[in-house]
Amino acid sequence: MNNKILDEFRVELNKVVDYFEKEIRKIRSGLATPALVEDVLVEYYGAKTLLKQIAAISCPEPRQLVIQPWDKNAIEAIVKSLSQENMGTMPVVDKDVIRINLPPLTEEFRKSLILQVGRKKEEAREIIRKWRDEFIKKIQKQFQEKEISEDEKFKLKEEMEKIVEAFNKTLDELEAKKKKEILQ
Repeated sequence: MNNKILDEFRVELNKVVDYFEKEIRKIRSGLATPALVEDVLVEYYGAKTLLKQIAAISCPEPRQLVIQPWDKNAIEAIVKSLSQENMGTMPVVDKDVIRINLPPLTEEFRKSLILQVGRKKEEAREIIRKWRDEFIKKIQKQFQEKEISEDEKFKLKEEMEKIVEAFNKTLDELEAKKKKEILQ
C-alpha cells in the first residue's frame, strides 16, 4: 500500500491539530497565561509586530499579566493594541510596565468563550475535510495513471477515514479539556 500519501496526510493533519491547540491557548480561561497576549499585533515603528517580540510577558499572580517592553517608547502602542483585544479588562500603565488584572469570569463570558472554542474546532475540522478531499484527489489521480490498483485506492481511502476519525477525536478531547478549564 502507498504509505507515502498517508504519511503526508498525517503530517498535514498534525499541523491542523497544532494550529488548533495554539488558537485555543489564546482563549482565556480562569488563569492568566502569556499566550493570551503574546500574539497581539502592535504598531511598532510603522510595522505590525508581535507583542512577544518587543516585550517580556510574565504572570506574577494567577490573574495578572505583566508586560515589560524593551523599548519604553512602545508602551503607548502596546496599550492601544491591548485595549482592542476582548479580554474583559483594560491594561494599566505602572511606571515602565503594563499590568492587566484579569477579573473572574462571569457565567455569560464563560459561555461566549466556550462558543469561541467550538468555532475554532469547527474551523480545524473544516481544514481537515479540505485536506482529506485534496488527498482523495491525489489517490484518484494515481489510480487513473495506473500507479495503484483499485483495491489499493479503496484501502487508502478507508485508511484516510480512520485517520480523520482519530484526528477529530483528538480535536474533541482538546475542546473538552479547554471547556473544563474555562468552567473552573
